[in-house]
Amino acid sequence: MQKLEVLSIRLGMIILRFVEEIVAKPWRTLNNVLAHHRYEKTENERGDVPGWVLVVLMTAGLVTGIWTIAAPRLNLILKNSLDSMNAIR
Repeated sequence: MQKLEVLSIRLGMIILRFVEEIVAKPWRTLNNVLAHHRYEKTENERGDVPGWVLVVLMTAGLVTGIWTIAAPRLNLILKNSLDSMNAIR
């Protein structure tokens, strides 16, 4: 009986080591690599400021264009909903 307990403990330790080597260790390594890469800056890294400026300007243009087209309809929807709320009183 005691020999069986010793064998089961040894088997459990082998399984834990296997899981550590196969599952946990690669994930820790991957997390370390990603964390190091995330905060590492190179000397030639300037960022993408022109790209962001273009995105902001295009977004502002789209919002302005859509708002100009949709403003009369949105005003009508808001007016109708407020009128229907006033009718409830």
